[in-house]
Amino acid sequence: MTSSAHHEARRPLLLVTGASGYIGGRLMRALHDAGARVRCMARRPDELRVRAPDGVEVVHGDVLDAASLPAALAGVDTAYFLIHAMATPRDFAHEECEGARSFAQAALAAKVRRIVYLGGLGSDVGLSTHLASRHEVGRILRDSGVPTIELRASVILGSGSLSFELVRALVERLPVMLIPRWVRTRTQPIAIGDVIAYLSAAAEIPVDGSVVVEIGGSDRVSYLDLMREYAAQRGLRRTFIPVPLLTPGLSGRWLGLVTPVYARVGKKLIDGVRNETVVTSTIAAELFPGIVPLGMRASIAQALSNEDREFAETRWSDARSSIGRTQPWGGSSLGSRRVDSRQVSVERPEDRRGGTSATGSGGSAACWISSSAARECGADAATRSRCTPGTRSTSGAWRPSSRAGCCGCVPR
Repeated sequence: MTSSAHHEARRPLLLVTGASGYIGGRLMRALHDAGARVRCMARRPDELRVRAPDGVEVVHGDVLDAASLPAALAGVDTAYFLIHAMATPRDFAHEECEGARSFAQAALAAKVRRIVYLGGLGSDVGLSTHLASRHEVGRILRDSGVPTIELRASVILGSGSLSFELVRALVERLPVMLIPRWVRTRTQPIAIGDVIAYLSAAAEIPVDGSVVVEIGGSDRVSYLDLMREYAAQRGLRRTFIPVPLLTPGLSGRWLGLVTPVYARVGKKLIDGVRNETVVTSTIAAELFPGIVPLGMRASIAQALSNEDREFAETRWSDARSSIGRTQPWGGSSLGSRRVDSRQVSVERPEDRRGGTSATGSGGSAACWISSSAARECGADAATRSRCTPGTRSTSGAWRPSSRAGCCGCVPR
């Protein structure tokens, strides 16, 4: 064995579950960039491999299929449990707990040193089904026999996170909003960068046994404060009208009408906004003295300024569990962008000399499609002019180039 291979084998192996989702995808990249040995577990590993950085191992595993877990956990030092089932049409709380039990048992058998889990803030009394399930999953992992660090967070602010995109969708689309009483419930939002910092450091913090660590930004605010601050930073004039009767349940149904793309998971989140989700202990500062979380204003500003970079990274809707079923198209949205990437094979047109041309009428079609996409995304005429011609595939069929289109929207 060479010295480099020996050094590689000695580094602790970190397993990231849920790497196809919003948090897991960013954590995977952060750990890899920091030089860690990273393995990712996915139900459909082929789909994740095309997005994973070089050097990241991707294996098959499903927490609801116990037989698939021993191989995924073999040799693992620290396992990140970042899985939820909120979009399932079945009993999501039951599935989350069953998955946690199977994973915990397999981790114990594999002699995993530590589990790191990201759960939700909130007291243990009167919790919504969503938050109660988060707490129960944490309890199952902590009681498994494998030392577990349970990080509990509230609203995560970052371009692409479900909570942030719900705020964005409502404020961007509705100039006048009816505000029920629950919108004044206090929360302690945290920037996605701070969440990744806590998760990354949790693998090595000096603590014995299991512990619950509450994490949050530096501000305690209401959901109304979040919407007002987002509107202010976007330069949008919005009117908020208080109403006394709109319950979280009714609000969830209304959300499905206003923002149907978020309805499946968003309704479950809305049900939990009646619960105050703020940090009540100082253990995070004691265990993670080097992390100083941002406040609400800076977190929102960072999310908006990083939007172009994060456009190419993970979103909450990338996770299979977020959509419930496979989409027949590659459409997605990020901020003001609307991307619908499709691929259609057509016969190559004959040029006037009797040969084939990959940039004849096919190239024109690519230019027209790119220009249309650019207009949808708000690109200017100068940007639209840099369209990409079609290319010839190995089978002889013409297809648009897989490079980024003229508006910067990369097909998935």
